[in-house]
Order: sequence, then structure tokens, then C-alpha cells
Amino acid sequence: MATDSPKQLLHLVIGGELSSIEGVTFTDLAAVDIVGLYPNYATAYTAWKQKAQMTVDSAQTRYFIVHLHRLLEPETHKE
Repeated sequence: MATDSPKQLLHLVIGGELSSIEGVTFTDLAAVDIVGLYPNYATAYTAWKQKAQMTVDSAQTRYFIVHLHRLLEPETHKE
């Protein structure tokens, strides 16, 4: 394994219709859009931005970037 490659920091992009614009509760979990899994924040942000712009006319639809690397290795990502 190459040591000069950047560390993989997994990010998940998901979204869907929320039951309220004040919260983060999806109206239908079966309908949540799992956009994808990305190796770093920059690529996740690009995917998030594209999806968010596609749904700009729907106030109840939101997309999120989930920092999976913080969940998988919490001891190395204390903030």
C-alpha cells in the first residue's frame, strides 16, 4: 500500500423531504436519496451541491454530508 496517497476520510451524501424545515426528520425513510459515498470532503461537497441545486425549489427537501470517518474513528477526530 502506498504511503504517499492521501488518507481516506469517508463522507456520505444523503437527502430527501423533511417533515419540517426546522428539523432533520425525513418524511419517508424509504424515499431517502442515498447519493453516494466519497473519499474526501471536497468530492462529497461537489455531489451535495449538485443535488441541493437540483432541489432548490423544494423548501422541504434537504441534502446532508455525513462525516462517516468521524463515526468510524471517533478517537482520531475529536473536535
